[in-house]
Amino acid sequence: MHREDAWKILQEHAREERTLRHGIAVEAAMRGYARLLHEDEEKWGITGLLHDFDWEIHPTADLHPEKGGEILAARGVPDDIRYAILCHAPFLGLAYTSQMDRAIFACDELSGFVTACALVKPDKSLAAVEPASVRKKMKDKAFARAINRDDLIKGAKDLGVDLDEHIRFIAQSLQPVANQLGVNR
Repeated sequence: MHREDAWKILQEHAREERTLRHGIAVEAAMRGYARLLHEDEEKWGITGLLHDFDWEIHPTADLHPEKGGEILAARGVPDDIRYAILCHAPFLGLAYTSQMDRAIFACDELSGFVTACALVKPDKSLAAVEPASVRKKMKDKAFARAINRDDLIKGAKDLGVDLDEHIRFIAQSLQPVANQLGVNR
């Protein structure tokens, strides 16, 4: 599978700009980790790009991402990518079988949270996002209220990285796509 194929699937099912941006953000974070861990950057990026492709048509836990997985299977998306996408939904209770499975869970919510943190900075800059400020925002339950703070912590732990290092890494990984996310580098 190629990135262009994944992008077409995402665009076909996601009409909201925020869904497209979130896919791009998680793709960038996954590519960053793939490079760091000497893994297949294209595969990891596609996993990030597609992980929420079906959210708009299946916006509930009883459907997303399982029904999306069925769509991806029909499109010929490889099993390991589909399994990793399922792993980003902890309520499914799946065991991680690869670093990619761990990374998609770890990158998903934190990519969105870091982007939200950048948006409230005076210069809207990812470079200005520091772990201490992210941790402070994590304590503010009204800020980005849909993001489960426990998942942010668990994601870093499951990936085997320090939360501050993970925050810093995500912010750096998002910088190349900052303009697409509506923030500055």
